[in-house]
Amino acid sequence: MTKDKWEDQTNGKIESLGDSAIVIRFGTKIEYEIHRKVQAVVDYLQHNSFQGFIECIPAYTSVTILYNPLQVWNSATNKERQTTTPSKIVRSIVEDLLMNVREEKRAKHRVVEIPVCYGGECGPDLDYVAKVNHLSKDEVISLHSTTEYLVYMLGFSPGFPFLGGMAEELATPRRNSPRTAIPAGSVGIAGGQTGIYPITTPGGWRLIGQTPLQLFLPENEPPSLLAAGDIVKFYSISYDEFMEYKGGGL
Repeated sequence: MTKDKWEDQTNGKIESLGDSAIVIRFGTKIEYEIHRKVQAVVDYLQHNSFQGFIECIPAYTSVTILYNPLQVWNSATNKERQTTTPSKIVRSIVEDLLMNVREEKRAKHRVVEIPVCYGGECGPDLDYVAKVNHLSKDEVISLHSTTEYLVYMLGFSPGFPFLGGMAEELATPRRNSPRTAIPAGSVGIAGGQTGIYPITTPGGWRLIGQTPLQLFLPENEPPSLLAAGDIVKFYSISYDEFMEYKGGGL
């Protein structure tokens, strides 16, 4: 199958990324239909890998496939070694594999409910978000906690979920000057996105609340509570409930 025919049928473009990765790109817009293609590819390759495959990394509009070029080369025939490279071998393998991908075969969305204590010391930017958007604090909390969010990808820091689906009324610009240390579990807004800081890191998102849940535990397998394709539902808890949860009481 030729490159053009594969791209016509899958609406994807394959590009090399160095000598040990390739990228499949499905577009440039952050939208659910593209996410479905990304997730279908990841699901398929996790169950139909090839010699030298290491892992898939999903993003908003692409999938990066990491591979071991030495293992790919060792699995090639003598004829292939005379006429091609590990990158071209992987590209050919992936083109053939992905013709079998069907979006309807992707895994069902897992729903994860996450408690959040909004405002106060847990959400120091709640007042700002409300003021900028001409809303009350209660309206911000209601809008944020009554929406279902899709985890498009994990990135920035280990286990950080980029969530799609936030109400347009809550869109708020980032801080001009990032904070040097944002507490783990902080829930923030940046532009039209919302997300959760799994570990303490610097960051410029507007903080509206904090969850007592631990989103990233390196000793666990998998280490991240959330994964691309999950659905997140926030629900509001009081500060006393937040402290009780942190102390193991809930």
